[in-house]
Amino acid sequence: MEIKRNHYLQQLIDRQWNGMVKIITGIRRCGKSFLLRTLFRNYLLQQGVKEEQIIHIELDLTKNIRYRNPVELADYVHSIIDGKSEKYYLFIDEIQMSEPVKNPYLPDGKKITFYDTLNEFKEIPNLDVYVTGSNSKMLSTDILTEFRGRGDEIRIHPLSFAEFYSAVGGDKKYAFEQYAFFGGMPLILNQKDDGAKMAYLNLLFDELYLKDIAERKKIEYPEELAQILDLLCSAIGSLTNPTKIADTVLSRKKVDISANTLRSYLDHLKDSFLFTESKRYDVRGKSYFEYPMKYYCEDIGLRNARTGFRQMEMTHIMENIIFNELRIRNFSVDVGIVYENGRNKSGNPVKIQREIDFIASKGNRKVYIQSAFAMPDAEKQAAELKPFSLTGDSFPKIIIRNDIGKSWYDDNGILNINLIDFLLDDSVI
Repeated sequence: MEIKRNHYLQQLIDRQWNGMVKIITGIRRCGKSFLLRTLFRNYLLQQGVKEEQIIHIELDLTKNIRYRNPVELADYVHSIIDGKSEKYYLFIDEIQMSEPVKNPYLPDGKKITFYDTLNEFKEIPNLDVYVTGSNSKMLSTDILTEFRGRGDEIRIHPLSFAEFYSAVGGDKKYAFEQYAFFGGMPLILNQKDDGAKMAYLNLLFDELYLKDIAERKKIEYPEELAQILDLLCSAIGSLTNPTKIADTVLSRKKVDISANTLRSYLDHLKDSFLFTESKRYDVRGKSYFEYPMKYYCEDIGLRNARTGFRQMEMTHIMENIIFNELRIRNFSVDVGIVYENGRNKSGNPVKIQREIDFIASKGNRKVYIQSAFAMPDAEKQAAELKPFSLTGDSFPKIIIRNDIGKSWYDDNGILNINLIDFLLDDSVI
């Protein structure tokens, strides 16, 4: 089954021959390689590019293990293009599997890395370079320094609901139920039944993500890493911090893991694109809080699998799906904090903290969003709407709901929109 991913394909098309290394990042098995070697390759062939002008190297395959050596990789590419006038496209999958090697001419000096090789490649006038990778620290944080500002990142996510629905079709509500349960990892659509889908998602965690992190980062406490993962999956959309998680691990496993070690484990989970951190932002004070924050899983199906498909609270699942959708639409997403004047039990004036689920920002655009599975009565409606009235500004405000059909604006200009409609219409924001 070929799933159209035009949102990402267009980004590749727009970046052709821009003098930069195109770095396609995202969680493993989210469709990076398919985008590059199938969708983009087919586009190039349709534009008249010849097969032999596309060089494709998959570093996660044993047959290509020699090219994990950056010197061998450079020699191989040069053997194909040197002396040629034709334009070539170079695709390298899972570049983070490249290993640093000693410089044969300076054995005691700095090792040669894939950064050196890619910096060399991007200077070749008839070579356009595209790489995929599954480690954000290696491929995002270091781009600014190692690629000297000449790396262009394109972040890929698991299927959005719109992409998922374009593949499965049929009744929208039924399709969403499937999506909310099994998520959007592309190969889910190839599994024959529910049992196979569950097994596939569990396999990804046990045999790919956790083992990959443990091996690459030489994790001292792999069981504690798994425990942290379980806690994050159970608490999506809930405020937490490293100290609280460390205390929970200690109480459950009787292992005293330091807050610093815990932070490094959290970083590993984020670097592997399994989780994204959302910080709290004081809307009127215009400042961030260090702790606590929220964590959202990159794919709701992976989260559900890790909880054994037992913690299926739609309020939290819906919130995670909306968060991911905003990220897919290239918004940065924070948790909004506003304050209301009130009084404590003694009658003294106090500031009461209220929360806006999401502040979605892109450039000079900002949207406030509440995720409300249902608003059955006036009390619930007042609770959801109150934070909007405390922002002190006129940026757009949206309540995404699962209990309405047609969308409408209320008297305060707040858009009430059905969840499925929001997910299928990216023109809303």
